[in-house]
Amino acid sequence: MAEFGAKREPGDGEEKDFSPKVKKPKAEAKCGNGGGKEEESGEEEQRQNVLSEFETCAVLSESARDKTIFVHGKISGQEAVVILEKTPIQKEALSELFSESRLKLQMKNDIYRTYQLLAPPQLNEIKATVVCPATQKHIQKYQRQESFLLQETPDDYQSITLPHLQEQSFSLQWVYNILEKKAEVDRIVFEDPDPNTGFILLPDFKWNQQQVDDLYLIAISHQRGIKSLRDLKSEHLPLLRNILHKGTESISERYSVPSSKLRVYLHYQPSYFHLHVHFTRLGFDAPGCGVERAHLLQDVIQNLQTDPLHYSTRTLYCPLRADDALLQKFREAGRL
Repeated sequence: MAEFGAKREPGDGEEKDFSPKVKKPKAEAKCGNGGGKEEESGEEEQRQNVLSEFETCAVLSESARDKTIFVHGKISGQEAVVILEKTPIQKEALSELFSESRLKLQMKNDIYRTYQLLAPPQLNEIKATVVCPATQKHIQKYQRQESFLLQETPDDYQSITLPHLQEQSFSLQWVYNILEKKAEVDRIVFEDPDPNTGFILLPDFKWNQQQVDDLYLIAISHQRGIKSLRDLKSEHLPLLRNILHKGTESISERYSVPSSKLRVYLHYQPSYFHLHVHFTRLGFDAPGCGVERAHLLQDVIQNLQTDPLHYSTRTLYCPLRADDALLQKFREAGRL
């Protein structure tokens, strides 16, 4: 998922802000499937607290390290998942944080002191993402689960994985809404409109755009029908090279992060089956950037240059959660 904006240089004493100048982003939290009045409903949600009616059912998972918690509940009777995440501390705000906060001493021992720091509200934000109405798949997605490393041969893909994907018929309407400019238009960082080699670049929802240390953007291909790494062949090299070149160039211009400090990769298996590429800041431990799932775009291009059918003829590995329906398919086929 994503976010956008035009380049803006900070003035003296001004905090660097990467959010768009065009207009204030709409609230991420929204119940219902949307319609043709996205702007009006977004403005309405700016005035309302959709979480005031949230009824907690269960905590799906939490991470003290990442300062996140995933909660299952209901909003107006509809199933919902709420993700709460502490926003990173910005170095530009340190002076205000130190001068405007209140301290409560918790422990003192020689040269060591521990305090509870009570920061002013504008420096103590929690990002809230709301999925509503949420399906059982959403609830399972955010629930802590044991994972297994799946070994998928080309035959496995044709006989197990592909039929499973066709059977599930995962909706890509939200992706098409972005590509057709029916949603999130004000969040676009860059677009190449070419139907074969073009793409839209926008920030991932996991990034709050307030600092570049955890920079995270997604390039979504305009070309449809490419589900994943498995579908890529040498004929797609112009598209992949274009995403790599123009994507890194746009990020360098917009966020002053050079290509040498970017990790550009595809997931296998992806979270949704329409070709998209991840751009994250090197050094940021982004979710899913591990070797068991991430494939560097530079390596993908080189592999296809060497062998046009590389990804359709080789064994691929991917992590799957214990409750993943595809994992059960592999079990039933005696492949796990």
